[in-house]
Amino acid sequence: MTRPYSDASTPVYSRRETTPRPPSGSVVDVDTHTEQEPAKPHPGPPPRLGRPARRAALVVHVIASAGWLGLTLGLLALGITAATDGSAGTVEASVRAMKLFADWLLLPVAFLTLLSGLLLSLGTVWGLARYRWVYTKFWLTLATTTATVFALRPGVNSAVTAVAAGGPLPDAGDVLFGPVVSLSAYVFMTVISVLKPWGKTRRGRRKPQAFA
Repeated sequence: MTRPYSDASTPVYSRRETTPRPPSGSVVDVDTHTEQEPAKPHPGPPPRLGRPARRAALVVHVIASAGWLGLTLGLLALGITAATDGSAGTVEASVRAMKLFADWLLLPVAFLTLLSGLLLSLGTVWGLARYRWVYTKFWLTLATTTATVFALRPGVNSAVTAVAAGGPLPDAGDVLFGPVVSLSAYVFMTVISVLKPWGKTRRGRRKPQAFA
């Protein structure tokens, strides 16, 4: 039995319908089903200090900060002694010791703390104005150092002058106010250094730019 021929005008469909692929290089030759890789986060600015220099600056900053705290506690103890002890000899010895601390130890340690902290902030990824806690700590350190120069030392000097002349301590605030304020500020700075609160500043939230 012979198989009849199909009509030439009748279209013949295959079981699998395929779509012709456009030539390579054309505009429509794009695989729309390919998943795009997620964009990688922009890397932050590289640290300006090398690892040895960064570690050295950190060690200096920690030692200077601990020394500043110890001196502040010592000044507070001497100030309480001078304000509460009735012995003229003890009062004079206390205020003279405070003057020695303020003139020869406190200022160099305060400046060393400020400069080493500034070096660490500018030379590492933390930056000086990228994080609120770093920014706050810098200004508090600067304010405390300034208060040491223009408030604590003049108060101690006036107390020493009055006691050395044979008179009583003129004002307990001269030997107590400065150490109390400095100690409060330093404890607060220590807490925010550990907790690192508040996140980034407006400048820190901007897209970081690589160094030239």
